[in-house]
Amino acid sequence: MKVGVLTGGGDCPGLNAAIRAVVRKGIKEFGMDFTGIRDGWKGMIDADGFPLTSADVSGILVKGGTILGSSRTNPIKMEGGMDKVRNGFQRLGLDSLIAIGGDDTLSVAAEMSRMGMDVIGIPKTIDNDIAGTERTIGFNTAITVACEAIDRVHTTAESHHRVMIVEVMGRHAGWIAVMAGIAGGADLILIPERPFVLEEVCDVIRKRHERKSFTIVVVAEGAHPKGGTVTTKSDEIDDFGHVALGGVANWLKKEIAERTGFETRASILGHIQRGGKPSAEDRLLGTRLGVKAIHYASNNNFGVMVTLRNDKIEALPLDEAIKDRRVDEEWYSIAETFFG
Repeated sequence: MKVGVLTGGGDCPGLNAAIRAVVRKGIKEFGMDFTGIRDGWKGMIDADGFPLTSADVSGILVKGGTILGSSRTNPIKMEGGMDKVRNGFQRLGLDSLIAIGGDDTLSVAAEMSRMGMDVIGIPKTIDNDIAGTERTIGFNTAITVACEAIDRVHTTAESHHRVMIVEVMGRHAGWIAVMAGIAGGADLILIPERPFVLEEVCDVIRKRHERKSFTIVVVAEGAHPKGGTVTTKSDEIDDFGHVALGGVANWLKKEIAERTGFETRASILGHIQRGGKPSAEDRLLGTRLGVKAIHYASNNNFGVMVTLRNDKIEALPLDEAIKDRRVDEEWYSIAETFFG
């Protein structure tokens, strides 16, 4: 069996762990041949691949990013795009494909499956917003980085009696904000799932400053006020219809300072959250998901995404997997316990 491997969408720590596991397991136990696809779906359309061997994946476990490269190319939005994917699949001589990505990448994989091509998905995204899996590759590293950043601004906030706002990633789901915020001892957490009232935010800060001289606010980039819109960096839209978010912390900084009179600063973590070496947990998750993906491929179990459920790696039909997973009330309720 000749198996293609690609990574799509934004890079994140742990991708190389999954690539390594797929290749090592497939070669060692099943004698499979592997082709690395360069730059995600762009590489598939262009039939841009290269032989991927055990030597190629040696030593990549600890490296961030992806040795295959990535892109946000969306064949579904291109005229004849999925036919080009099929042609690329055939030109590369592939029997099957392992697609590692978030909901955008996996939506293309699901369409491939509907067209009769053999494909298996592996979930990665620092936002942790893919349905059917409890964790995605890259998430643990992201919250670890965010938590460390929150820890660091605590000292500045307390020393200078400031309100410190830390903006983390999270377009539609506030998992990074909630989990890093809880772990970092945030005094207020704002997420996309719970549109906020600005004056209520300021009231929490005012009441806190009656007994403490500083406040830590963690905000997801997609958080927005009730009746308002998200804050964007520009009007540009990528191939999957997404605008570049970012800057809500700066907007909050101005509003909070004007309404409360407290000195306020903003720190936007941005791409720092998804760069660098993967955490031990992301290395383990990428490895487990990669090994299981090849297990399913060897049994001709295609059209699925490998998932983590109750600490077991299972399979879920791709059509069910590409739904959003939002922060639930239980998690946010835990966070609210420590507000103010």
